[in-house]
Amino acid sequence: MEDDQSQDIYAAVADPTRRKLLRLLADAGELPLNALTVHFQMGRTAVSKHLTILKDAGLVTSQKVGRETRYRLNAAPLREIEDWLSFYRKFWMERMQLLNQLLLEEQE
Repeated sequence: MEDDQSQDIYAAVADPTRRKLLRLLADAGELPLNALTVHFQMGRTAVSKHLTILKDAGLVTSQKVGRETRYRLNAAPLREIEDWLSFYRKFWMERMQLLNQLLLEEQE
């Protein structure tokens, strides 16, 4: 069984709002809560809750700068998802190659 953090990573990226937050942080590098909130039709509290889930999964870090908290993407935990997906990518590529080979043999 996988550890709790890896399960949190999958749960964290399952939500479209959190995926958008990750994308915004990836594009900008670092943003405060106010700059993130303007991209959503929800309040600061709701966006903050999503950021907390991302932080708990290790996907976002935060740093207090003066009176504001700035958020930054930590993409390292996403490697686990990439590794998981690469297995299935290889699985389907092999199946497609076999199908292609069968179709070519039928054409002959």
